[in-house]
Amino acid sequence: MLVLTRRINEKIIIGDEIEIVLVDIGKDQVKIGINAPKTVKVHRWEVYEEIQRENRLAAKTKSLDALKALPQEILKNLEKKPK
Repeated sequence: MLVLTRRINEKIIIGDEIEIVLVDIGKDQVKIGINAPKTVKVHRWEVYEEIQRENRLAAKTKSLDALKALPQEILKNLEKKPK
């Protein structure tokens, strides 16, 4: 892990496109600003963990029966629609 010392308004650059700015220092917290391209996902750690947990849950499909039936349901619905 790289550990750097910064003062308010001093920056850190990651690659050519990500800029980290120390915005404020409080008693129990530090505020940082992050400028990054929209293609780069930036999350707080706890949000990232929740996204990963949800993705793992979604990947644990217990049964594919519902997915196998889906094309049949779509076809049935299409047949019911008036032309």
